[in-house]
Amino acid sequence: MPNPLYDTLFAPGRESDRAFLIKADGATLTYRDFHALAARQANVLKSAGLVAGDRIAVQVEKTPEALALYAACVMSGIVLLPLNTAYTLAELDYFITDSGARGVVCDPAIGPQLQKLVGAGRVMLTLDAAGAGSLSHQAAQQPSDFPIADRQGNDLAALLYTSGTTGRSKGAMLTHANLLSNAQTLADLWRFNSDDVLLHALPIFHTHGLFVACNVTLMARSSMIFLPKFDLAAMLRLMPQATVLMGVPTFYTRLLGEQSFNRKLVAHMRLFVSGSAPLLAETHMEFEARTGHRILERYGMTETNMSTSNPYEGERRAGTVGFPLPGVDLLITDPETGVPLKQGETGMIEVRGPNVFQGYWGMPEKTKAELRENGFFITGDIGRIDDDGYVHIVGRAKDLIISGGLNIYPREIELLLDEQPGVLESAVVGVPHPDFGEAVLGFIVPRSGARPDVIAIRDVAAQHLARFKQPRELILLEELPRNTMGKVQKAALREAYKSRFMAG
Repeated sequence: MPNPLYDTLFAPGRESDRAFLIKADGATLTYRDFHALAARQANVLKSAGLVAGDRIAVQVEKTPEALALYAACVMSGIVLLPLNTAYTLAELDYFITDSGARGVVCDPAIGPQLQKLVGAGRVMLTLDAAGAGSLSHQAAQQPSDFPIADRQGNDLAALLYTSGTTGRSKGAMLTHANLLSNAQTLADLWRFNSDDVLLHALPIFHTHGLFVACNVTLMARSSMIFLPKFDLAAMLRLMPQATVLMGVPTFYTRLLGEQSFNRKLVAHMRLFVSGSAPLLAETHMEFEARTGHRILERYGMTETNMSTSNPYEGERRAGTVGFPLPGVDLLITDPETGVPLKQGETGMIEVRGPNVFQGYWGMPEKTKAELRENGFFITGDIGRIDDDGYVHIVGRAKDLIISGGLNIYPREIELLLDEQPGVLESAVVGVPHPDFGEAVLGFIVPRSGARPDVIAIRDVAAQHLARFKQPRELILLEELPRNTMGKVQKAALREAYKSRFMAG
């Protein structure tokens, strides 16, 4: 019986003694052992009464056992709902209730509280940061063979909830075909092979760490050095054993802060990939000067997996996210009318392809509003395509500032601020203003030991930006608020400074 993800990603390793996961202490888990672990977990889920199509909510720390649970869900046809470990009990209650999850896997520490919150009638299992808990205890008693569930390409494999910064979190429905198409494309595009060793320090509750990093590794029969989290000392120690690193910009800025991070250390590496948040052009240049490697930046989101990538061979252009992936159509459209714009013009990014999700769980109207009948998904990202075909991300539509009736894209201002002496990074938001509706407010994070001259920076802004785009005020911060994937939380900045220009 067919099961697209299992047949392509997991079945080929069933009898392989190649190393799949390598822990920080050097202990390894072979493909054969990983498959057996997942099969035992799948038997636990089946014994508990869960069947194909059921949803299972999972909030656990990153361990080999947690990753095996993804494979167990694929084997049994259960829809995986991975959840950020930072979510509160109240947030978990929403996700579990909204998804109608019949199963829950959580840390033993919150098991009793969560059980009380979500009520009876749901399968409750536990898994801790050491890989122990009721799931592992029961799995140890189960056989390592499992009858693989019959699944089709359009059957759901995962339900990933968006961050919900502009309202209720939405569950993006991802199918076997969605995930498989992206894994196949990226493994080929980035030249993955069985000799690769991926240094994996990303979380696995997110598209980047789970469906890009892990699926591409499985597709190529590669190995992963599987770190529980980003640990700078461990990264530096283990990098000579790796060939590829996938990270967020914070990874690269932290690495560059260490003198021991040099060409000799990365001599064995062939590829550095960055995503989930914009990478500063300055970081690109400093990284290349230090290591001789040019970081490959790509673009994706929860609803689409990956949609674009800078080329493996050819110019990896700083400040861009490269070209649409093979099989992916990308348009820049007028945000109001949806009419395609000319090349070079700035507008809404829309994408269509086998990577694009099936819609939002239980939200048909929201799905209809964002997923066109012709298959194009309205991403909410503002961008443009330059004369050479490279895609540039200008910002999120929700971050657009409208001051005195004029549209202002924060990214344009941030790029200018980032270039100024003593500035590590910046963020620009719109906050309420009694006369203009919104005013531009800028935030600057100084480089270590530096004190940027705010007056001088304002003068530079006056020379290069129209008056309506110039920040009304520049505020120095020690750091910008970020989520676990390194994205700046502009909503938090807007909320904290919403009264900056309002009377009283």
